[in-house]
Amino acid sequence: MPTENVERKLVAILSADVKGYSRLMGEDEVGTLRRLTAYREVTDALIQQHRGRIVGTAGDSILAEFASAVDAVQCAVDIQQALKTKNADLPSARRMEFRIGINVGDVIVEGSQIYGDGVNIAARLEALAEGGGICISGTVYDQTENKLALGYEYLGEQTVKNIAKPVRVYRVVLEESSSRQVTSQQERNASIAQRGVTSGKEVPFPPLPDKPSIAVLPFVNMSSDPEQEYFSDGITEDLITDLSKLSGLFVIARNSVFTYKGTAVKVEQVGRELGVQYVLEGSVRKVGGRVRITGQLVEALTGHPLWADRYDGELQDIFALQDAVTQKIVTALKIQLTQQEHGRMTRPPTTNLEAYDSYLRGSEYYWHLTKETNIQARQMFEKAVELDPAYATAYAYLSGTYLREWSRYWNQDPQTLERAFEFAQKAATLDSSLPVAHTFLGWAYMYKEQHEQAIAAGAQAITLDPNYAGGYAWLGHFLCFAGRPEEAVALIQQAMRLDPNYPAIYLFFLGLAYQLTRQYEEAIDALQRSLIVNPSMGVSHLTLAIIYSELDREEEARTEMSEALRISPDYSLKADEQIWRFYEPAQLERRLTSLRKVGLK
Repeated sequence: MPTENVERKLVAILSADVKGYSRLMGEDEVGTLRRLTAYREVTDALIQQHRGRIVGTAGDSILAEFASAVDAVQCAVDIQQALKTKNADLPSARRMEFRIGINVGDVIVEGSQIYGDGVNIAARLEALAEGGGICISGTVYDQTENKLALGYEYLGEQTVKNIAKPVRVYRVVLEESSSRQVTSQQERNASIAQRGVTSGKEVPFPPLPDKPSIAVLPFVNMSSDPEQEYFSDGITEDLITDLSKLSGLFVIARNSVFTYKGTAVKVEQVGRELGVQYVLEGSVRKVGGRVRITGQLVEALTGHPLWADRYDGELQDIFALQDAVTQKIVTALKIQLTQQEHGRMTRPPTTNLEAYDSYLRGSEYYWHLTKETNIQARQMFEKAVELDPAYATAYAYLSGTYLREWSRYWNQDPQTLERAFEFAQKAATLDSSLPVAHTFLGWAYMYKEQHEQAIAAGAQAITLDPNYAGGYAWLGHFLCFAGRPEEAVALIQQAMRLDPNYPAIYLFFLGLAYQLTRQYEEAIDALQRSLIVNPSMGVSHLTLAIIYSELDREEEARTEMSEALRISPDYSLKADEQIWRFYEPAQLERRLTSLRKVGLK
């Protein structure tokens, strides 16, 4: 086509489709088509309302153009919120959740249609989005960042099909609680790039530990069904959990390695960023009753593979296949196992494959950290323990769903805390060697204001798993609340080394420990860094207000209090006393005195 005859224009392109549409059609064709028609009435009306134009529809997909990136993103947000309401009363398996991708690009116009890389990138972003979620390109982010009251999670530069250059990708955070604090790519970049910002120092890579060290990258789902992603993620988590219990090995936490999920990354880069000698990468293919796991152990410094192998078996052999991979690593790195470690490695968590599958599905929901996914995770864990009443790990994470509900004030019924306590106790009774059971038990003891029991449970967790980053962080937090903050700093710093892309909450824990020990400059540094990672962390602003109050820096104290109240407008002195009631009494009074001084009513 001659160049002079080609019409081009710059537009914002919205691409959307339904997650799991083929499954929905296979299960209920008539009902799915009826629901799609009803939902399309909502989407089409909102696109028109936001001055967009529908370019095309095919099956469950929508392609629309907007003259403004702001209009496109606001339209997408309104669509997701409207459809969330329509989905609320449906069982999770029947919900129709759209994935939306938005790009700003130059497109070719032919009649009513548009073509080109601008459209293709929007479609690729759509594929990266979660059900009910929105992914946008860097060009969209640059135009909307300061114009809409939204949060954004940076997912890094993504290599997408048929596009020559990597694309900067952001996830739109539709609500504060949906920010994936544990698996956030934003936190990986922010924590690596910003750790020395407040002090102006260049940030070094973590030093190598004094024993063999490894990072297990998320295994790639090679199954033909993308819905099997939970299974490959579960295999990855199981391998990390098994390896982390070995005292002769240094193992990077799940949170840090999962920030690399879905990105093309060199093992040399992973080794430098995480401070490890070895990287394990692989894939999982699950077809019918067969499973294939491939694994490759690579020396991070040189990129040289130490071994690569393939493990095939029946689905009921899944734990044996995992053990084979773990044993191969132990042999290759010449790790000496204690008798107890050897026994724990060969003990399957359950003999019921259906229960295991329910647990893996629950785990996928659990790490999303929203109120809705917490309920979905609980349902899956409940199903797992119903199928196998001796499944300790499922009981532990069932406890975790109640603890999260309690700690985030989604439900303050005292029975919520009691259920958390009972399920954690059940898990620890069924398997006293399960570290997470002891950490969750410690949480429950802390909220019940039984400090010594909380500390004992937390200490048991890291004895059983010397690589348990969360265990170190929470034990440090338990010590702060028990009036022993001087012991907490080293534990929280160890958590950060095991989880180099640590979430903002670890920086808050560290800042709190420093504040309680009156190491104010260190506390200010840690808390300011936590706000670089998560600007919506009101508790960090509140703690900074306390610090500045104690330093008689009144103007700065009131500024931080103002920020805390901007995030939580209804926060009060009474609410603070209720939330922090399990503090050691002298510390609680010190806290409340500072908050009164800075003007909290």
